[in-house]
Amino acid sequence: MKKLYVIFLATACLLIITVCNMYTKTGQIQNVGMLVEDSIHDQAWGHKGYKGLQSIEKKFDVHVFYEEGVKTQQQVAEVVDKFVNNGVNLIFGHSNIYGKYFVNIAKSYPNVQFVYFNGGYHAKNVTSLNFNSHAMGFFGGMIAGKMTDSNQVGIIAAYEWQPEIEGFYEGAKYQNPDVTVHIDYVKDWSDENTALIMYKKMKDMGVDVFYPTGDSYSKEVIKQASEDDLYAVGYVTDQSNIDEETVLTSTVQHVDRLYTLAAEKFNSDKLKGDILVFDFQDDAITLGPFSSDIPKDYVEKVENMIKEYKKTAILPNE
Repeated sequence: MKKLYVIFLATACLLIITVCNMYTKTGQIQNVGMLVEDSIHDQAWGHKGYKGLQSIEKKFDVHVFYEEGVKTQQQVAEVVDKFVNNGVNLIFGHSNIYGKYFVNIAKSYPNVQFVYFNGGYHAKNVTSLNFNSHAMGFFGGMIAGKMTDSNQVGIIAAYEWQPEIEGFYEGAKYQNPDVTVHIDYVKDWSDENTALIMYKKMKDMGVDVFYPTGDSYSKEVIKQASEDDLYAVGYVTDQSNIDEETVLTSTVQHVDRLYTLAAEKFNSDKLKGDILVFDFQDDAITLGPFSSDIPKDYVEKVENMIKEYKKTAILPNE
């Protein structure tokens, strides 16, 4: 009986080794996971991350997993452990909150590469992918400064640290020195009620162009602006589908492209722990379609400025 057990054990080990060897021959990527702070259904940041995950699934023919509402260190640890048990070795954290969380646990998973967005933490197997969103805010602000009739524009921001806020302010002032830029902070990416209260307050103050820099609430603010026959600048994704005239343009971050880029680098063993920055020059950021209400000669002017910025990395006000 003991001999049979030894033979069975040896056969089982050989089978496991064979399966593992077959598994790893498919490439550096095995399976891929994504953590989302809120939801993949926000029609903005979260949704674009999910699109990036789907692109990886299709291109590399791997299994992908995602988990929504992951906001604490304990939740991250639990989900990462679950992912790893499903053969995941590339994990995306779709927010800047995951940087510190990933660094805290990265040493426990030396064969897993962690990737997150817009943060300053990194480690041997933790990479931060950053959008240089100051410039996109600048060009969006220029358009707002051009198209306001009241000389009152408003930013309904999520958090103070967002670089696009300062960029939008500078762009609006560069285009229109007489403009007043109103700024308020929701302190949440998805709080639609608070964002709409801020919208109404700004509207009552005469604001006629809005820049809602949040996830799910940006869509609701733009819908309200459309109903009120006012203007808005879309955020993260092309939001012209809400109202092609109301949405003057959108400041688009192609985060889905960065997912594929990171996966390609990881699959060829070129993704290291680092802080990487992407901008217009990388086609990671663009402006969306322009409203037909914007004069064509001004659209051409802005497009030429963007071309020059892509060459020099210098904004018009610098």
